[in-house]
Amino acid sequence: MYAHFRVARPVSDLSRSDAMYRAGLGLVRVGHFDDHDGFDGVMLGLPGAGYHLEFTYCRTHPVAPAPTPEDLLVFYFPSRDAWESRCQAMLDAGFKRVSSLNPYWEQDGRTFEDHDGYRVVIQCAGWTNVNESD
Repeated sequence: MYAHFRVARPVSDLSRSDAMYRAGLGLVRVGHFDDHDGFDGVMLGLPGAGYHLEFTYCRTHPVAPAPTPEDLLVFYFPSRDAWESRCQAMLDAGFKRVSSLNPYWEQDGRTFEDHDGYRVVIQCAGWTNVNESD
C-alpha cells in the first residue's frame, strides 16, 4: 500500500515559516492556498516525494503553535558532506541550534528549532524501511 504523507502544523507567521523551511531544508513549494474558509497555507516538499509539510495560519482565530521538545521532524542524510551542508543551511535560514531532549539525536545528529519552537533533527545516517516481524 502506498499513501502520500502530510504533516500539518499551525504557525504564527506563514511567510517566515515558508522561507525558513524552503531555505533550511531545500524544499520547494508544492502547493498553497489563500483565505480558504479563513485559512492560508503552504505545502512544502520535493517533487515526486511521498511526503510534504503543510503550514497554516487561521485569519479568524489564530491557533497558537504548541510544540514539545519531542515533537520532531527528522531528516536523514547519509553523506557527511550533505549533512554538514544541510546543518549550515538550517542556521543560515534562521533556525537556532538546540540540544535535543533525547540524547540519541545528539550522537549522529543536530537539532534545530524554528521561530515557533518546532524542532527539526538533521541526522547523519541512512534510513531504509524494512518490515519488522514480531
